[in-house]
Amino acid sequence: MSPPNENPLLQSVQFLPGGGPHRAELLEKLGIHTALDLLWHLPRDLLDLTEVRQPQQLVDDEVQTVRGVVVESDARQLSKGRTLTASLIDCGTDFVRGVWFNQPWMRQRLQPGHNVLFSGKPKRSQGRWEFPHPRIQWLDPEDRESHGGLLPKYPLTEGISQGELRRLTRHCAEQFAALVPERLTDDLRQRCSLPTIGDALRGLHAPRSRADYDAGRRRLLFEDLLEFQLALALRKRAWNRQAAAPALPTTAQIDARIRRLFAFRFTDGQNQAIRDVASDLASGHAMHRLLQAEVGAGKTAVAIYALLVAVANGFQAVLMAPTELLANQHWDTIDALLANSRVSRLLLTGTLTAAERREAHARIEVGEVQLVVGTQAVIQENVRFPRLALAVVDEQHRFGVAQRAGFARDEVMPHILVMTATPIPRSLCLTLFGDLDLTMIRDLPPGRRPVMTQRITSREQQQRAWDFLRKQLKAGRQAYVVCPRVETESPTARDAAATKVYEYLQRTELSDFRLGLAHGQMDRRERAEIMDRFRDGELDGLVATTVVEVGVDVPNATLMVILQAERFGLAQLHQLRGRVARGSHQGYCFLFSEATAEDAIERLGALEATSDGFSIAEKDFELRGPGDVLGTRQHGDLPLKVANPLHDAAILEEARPIAFELVNSGTLDSPEFAPLKLHVLERFASLFDLPQTG
Repeated sequence: MSPPNENPLLQSVQFLPGGGPHRAELLEKLGIHTALDLLWHLPRDLLDLTEVRQPQQLVDDEVQTVRGVVVESDARQLSKGRTLTASLIDCGTDFVRGVWFNQPWMRQRLQPGHNVLFSGKPKRSQGRWEFPHPRIQWLDPEDRESHGGLLPKYPLTEGISQGELRRLTRHCAEQFAALVPERLTDDLRQRCSLPTIGDALRGLHAPRSRADYDAGRRRLLFEDLLEFQLALALRKRAWNRQAAAPALPTTAQIDARIRRLFAFRFTDGQNQAIRDVASDLASGHAMHRLLQAEVGAGKTAVAIYALLVAVANGFQAVLMAPTELLANQHWDTIDALLANSRVSRLLLTGTLTAAERREAHARIEVGEVQLVVGTQAVIQENVRFPRLALAVVDEQHRFGVAQRAGFARDEVMPHILVMTATPIPRSLCLTLFGDLDLTMIRDLPPGRRPVMTQRITSREQQQRAWDFLRKQLKAGRQAYVVCPRVETESPTARDAAATKVYEYLQRTELSDFRLGLAHGQMDRRERAEIMDRFRDGELDGLVATTVVEVGVDVPNATLMVILQAERFGLAQLHQLRGRVARGSHQGYCFLFSEATAEDAIERLGALEATSDGFSIAEKDFELRGPGDVLGTRQHGDLPLKVANPLHDAAILEEARPIAFELVNSGTLDSPEFAPLKLHVLERFASLFDLPQTG
């Protein structure tokens, strides 16, 4: 029976050889309906069984692969808290060992009976070949039957085996890959050494060599990242072509008046950031800048400086935060700073009464209010700014990707400053914020020292940590005890609920000290009073949830205990740790955790190893992926089809300048690039609010 659709690529998979109605029904669970869908169901890996060696064929210190069955795995403690994990595999003619330092979870991952490939550089040790930290590939039952060849490994669904899917995709690639439309020009492919799309898909699904597979994979990754970067470049061009933004010069008088408000001198990094922002504000073209800062580096001061430049020039400015708590903290900071100022300001959040909201909207609309701090309430339809010149968007990654465009109304484009205290990996910056100019503040205020961080895994270590904490408190320092949640039914401190831990510590470890409790479910005024008492030194310790994550600055607080630390993300732990040692004394952070899971141990180990937020961001991205790192799961992950900005960073760095060159030179608008440009607009126009022409 022939397929009903004239386009062979759009025919149902049930009409393919090896398809059929039942298999088509199973493939639907993988989102595969047509031959084209099947071609785009890409392998996640390639089993290369062409070069598998027997142990007696191995040579020292060259990358090689062996195949075997796990016989046993064990882990043992070394000195200074280190571990050595080893797994012995039977390769048929001899045994080979894989070894890992400080990765005890490998013992659980390699169970007796598992069929695996070990790849790496072996070394001879105690009469046996040993692979230090080998790459591991697990073999499916069908893979075990194979005695050679290149075997793509696909994501599966119940009812379909690897062998069945391999046969189906191989036939589909050989028959239909050449029919897939080519969107890259011959010149661009030659410039970047890329195969045609047809050859790329055949190389992935029916590889004749490893080089075939790698070339096909690189082509699809490059095209995916290029299209995304083209969308960013088109958005930046559209912004630059829109109506001019207000020119906001920073005169010497304005600069002096703003700096007098602060009780400290700006660091070199802050001064450079101010120069970048001031130059943008004065240009007459809308600023679109991302301000990244290490924890404690003072990004908020730079943002306030920018807001006050706009106000000093007779315009309105707004600061939008993702949560009411953070908006309130920003409001408290700004309100205190401007206590003796004539700047008209208000806080606009969702908790205002209807009457308060109407009054606030009216004052904003007539231009009476110069500075607004708020949540997403500031971009609602009924909030109208007659003279909005600057919008500062804090922790923008917690909003949707396109949300910062909400400030542009009626062809008026205000300056936009996006800021984050969550360091973002460079590869992710180029992907998610690739349309923004970037300013980074890496230096900390003078005298600030890295926080000494230690993972606490046993009861004995916990007791020593509490003993140390008490000595420091007696010496006049202050401490945070951070809990992952507010309440629990269990009465013990091990459950790490703030209310229970507070009661427990008052009776036990910290019974001789003055403790306070702060969490997000408390009345705002009550919580503010507790925080003020802690800041003023009336409390020795503060038991809290993550309400202390941002905006809390107590120079005398040098100690932090984080209970059940494995429940927090790596970037969040770094943010919390940034609350201590904000003065001249050494800071200490104890990560209480009895977790044995691989990712938890690796996450906490990374925090112990470095205080560099940008290195931590890279590790967090590697462990958890972009959606979790940026808190964008609820808004959808990065809109990439096959690429991963971290693992494919080198290809991203190659694709980005080409994309911006094609857009800025107008080449993308030429007829030969029409298929590529149309596809980019189909993928990204609605997400990025791109114009369909020009």
